[in-house]
Amino acid sequence: MRSLFLSALLAGALLMAGPLPAQQVCVGTPYVINTPEDELMLAYNGAENVQEQIAALDKFAQEHADSRFMPCVHELYTIAYLKQNDYAKAIAEGEKALAGRPDVMLLMNLARAYVATGTATDTAFGAILQAPAAIQSEAKPSRPPNVSDDEWKKYLDETAQQAKEWRGYMEYAFFQMIQHEPDGNKRLKWLDGFAQAYPDSPNQGQLNFNYYLAYKMLNDVAKADEYGEKAVASDPNNVVTLSVIADDYATRNVNLEKAEEYAKKALELAASMKKAEGMTDEQFKAQQDSQLGLAHLALGFIAFQRNSKTKKVGPAIDEFKTASDLLTSNPTPEGRALYYLGFAYESLYPANHKAALDAFSRSAALASPWQAQAADLLEKVKKVLAR
Repeated sequence: MRSLFLSALLAGALLMAGPLPAQQVCVGTPYVINTPEDELMLAYNGAENVQEQIAALDKFAQEHADSRFMPCVHELYTIAYLKQNDYAKAIAEGEKALAGRPDVMLLMNLARAYVATGTATDTAFGAILQAPAAIQSEAKPSRPPNVSDDEWKKYLDETAQQAKEWRGYMEYAFFQMIQHEPDGNKRLKWLDGFAQAYPDSPNQGQLNFNYYLAYKMLNDVAKADEYGEKAVASDPNNVVTLSVIADDYATRNVNLEKAEEYAKKALELAASMKKAEGMTDEQFKAQQDSQLGLAHLALGFIAFQRNSKTKKVGPAIDEFKTASDLLTSNPTPEGRALYYLGFAYESLYPANHKAALDAFSRSAALASPWQAQAADLLEKVKKVLAR
């Protein structure tokens, strides 16, 4: 029998040159020499391009559709379609391969395709949650004979590092996918599953923040506040978490002291952000301005809530103006900042109708959830000015 990929584990002298277990495909799927499966693998591995690989797989699938080797064929299709960036076909073939014995490479490749397409299905999340057990299984190789202690230790260290990297990517994929789940109850289900499958995850802050978002979707304010505070406690320097929780408190007019603390810390962190590798200056500026703008928007709400009764909303106006200037790459919060800027101008005594008119006009011109409300107040202000 042949293994799909001749592992260097078979020869102690070649051990350190071989692929790590988690880098193999169709793990545990042997085949016999001089069989159709053998011919397929010779053709697949000897192909000069991905088109030839797909042709070899097509031929086998047409002639041997009932073969017990078909789960591996589907896994090889997944790899081939990923090379072509045909993510829909990669997912279709990968999910068929799950009927066999899912290995780490299959789960990883499916995760890549799911992330690329923004897929959030039960099968997608199920594949992510299977990964830790598969990684643990494949990252425990048997020690071959005639391998020195130093060589074996080095190999185990490399295998452990590879396993850590695989888990890291699968966690990243999970948090990318959970953003696309529209059902709050299903979000909670998958978050609970993640917490069980990845109990030692270093991403507790992100997990708590996503619990917060799920409970917000379900309008469970008490649980959302609980997990919002957990998210801040477990990841106190996360600028997104700080600005979102600050904004939530400020717009609800609760916990304003905490809201101000979080917003001001978010400003400090956003101002000292570092550009990520591969990011252009323009992309970095847009990202940084967005975080600064959201923090100023929260501070605007805080100032408005504290001073609206006295009509002394100048500080709120300053914050809303700053926020709107920084949020020009994101129409939803920009439209919101401009809407409340106009509202703040109308709350002055005496009201500044011309400034409010300008703010409402700009908000109404943006495709955001605030567009209709801004347009309605714009017409009311126009009528006042026409008197």
